[in-house]
Amino acid sequence: MIRAHTDELAVLMTIEQGKPLAEARYEIGYGAGFLEWFAAEGERAYGETIPSHKPASLLHVRMQPIGVAAAITPWNFPVAMITRKAGAALAAGCPIIVKPAPETPLSALALARLAEEAGIPPGVFQVLVGDPAALSAPLLRDTRVRALSFTGSTQVGRLLLGGAAETAKKVSLELGGHAPFIVFEDVDVDKAVKGAMDAKFATSGQDCLAANRIYVQRGIYHAFVEAFASEVARLKIGHGLDPATDIGPMTKISVANKCRAHIDDAAANGARVISAKQDEKLGPNFVSPTLLSDVTDTMLIAREETFGPVAAVLPFDSEDEVLARANSSEMGLAAYVYTDSLRLALRVAENIEFGMVGVNTASFTGPPIPFGGWKQSGLGREGSRHGLHEYMELKYVCFGDLAA
Repeated sequence: MIRAHTDELAVLMTIEQGKPLAEARYEIGYGAGFLEWFAAEGERAYGETIPSHKPASLLHVRMQPIGVAAAITPWNFPVAMITRKAGAALAAGCPIIVKPAPETPLSALALARLAEEAGIPPGVFQVLVGDPAALSAPLLRDTRVRALSFTGSTQVGRLLLGGAAETAKKVSLELGGHAPFIVFEDVDVDKAVKGAMDAKFATSGQDCLAANRIYVQRGIYHAFVEAFASEVARLKIGHGLDPATDIGPMTKISVANKCRAHIDDAAANGARVISAKQDEKLGPNFVSPTLLSDVTDTMLIAREETFGPVAAVLPFDSEDEVLARANSSEMGLAAYVYTDSLRLALRVAENIEFGMVGVNTASFTGPPIPFGGWKQSGLGREGSRHGLHEYMELKYVCFGDLAA
């Protein structure tokens, strides 16, 4: 049903969220993919048989649905973040209550209608729209809700984790990111620039996976900045329904203001500002794609997630140095590494403190992979068989007295 209504869902998403229509269409297919994948994976919720340490006994473990689940989802991917959670919960055998972001209720309600038309039984897939605090509090208190999944800011995640502790719910959290994008000097500059464009400016930069700190080794630093600036200048901002648009409006004015604050702070502290100039001012929610070069670790953009179309480039000299700088953040969601040395790639991927690492690619997500982060970027995993387990409980059974 989702695939059959791709065009209507994509237009609805662009109107309420702002992302370019082509990206909205992609998200609809991406979101449907989680339902398809988990529909198959639900048949493989395997248990295990344990070699018994007790005479005449049989020991085994079963996977069973945990019960009612609640999902609190963000506005940047208003369809895919719901299907990634709901697909796993439904396949595990759990009813799910979805509380979407207040900025994007319509996409969630459209999914509820399509679930109803597809034959999902009443009450099995529910959507609640309204005030986040008023709706979240009873879900946290109710002992019938046994699992909670949240995607959003680390600050809100901490609050929900504390609330869920009162009833000892099983909690999975996908929280903030501050992704390092590391470019070593042995790599082709054009390949690295293309990867940086994809990793930084998808979803108009409003993505927890977005490259926030682009570290470039000093030997190719100036060549990279020059080529990167040329590509950034080609980006066009505009209305999401305009096919020529690359960068839509920021969904929230607070996000746009944070982007501007990061640009102003970097400029005041010595960074070079290279901005994609536009012919007209479109409104306060629009942020021109901007490249900041010569960024230092003390600038705000190097210490905080920007969540918009502002790219910060920082020079580095050695592998040990850049690893220490990349790992200095308490965020640990995604990282990117560009190098032509397999030995170096393996070493950096092993030592970088992030839950997901893309080597020479900016595209690594999808239904089969365990999506999630280390440190304060979250708990648990979404997607993959691990995502199914977030909505299941282990039950160990011992059969004794089996001797003839």
